[in-house]
Amino acid sequence: MEKEKLLREIEKLLSFDGNDTTINPDYLEFFTMEELESIRRELERKYENMVKDNLEWMQRFKKE
Repeated sequence: MEKEKLLREIEKLLSFDGNDTTINPDYLEFFTMEELESIRRELERKYENMVKDNLEWMQRFKKE
């Protein structure tokens, strides 16, 4: 995967709240592929945890 594609995926994960996030592509020269992949994985993990936590919170209001 190319660095630019990883950067776009990271931007998308950072924009979960509806606000666009743009990262200066000049920063790509400072990151290795492994570092970018690690950032993406960590953001995915945090996003998944946030969704899970919100779902659990919302279930409290569900009519039974």
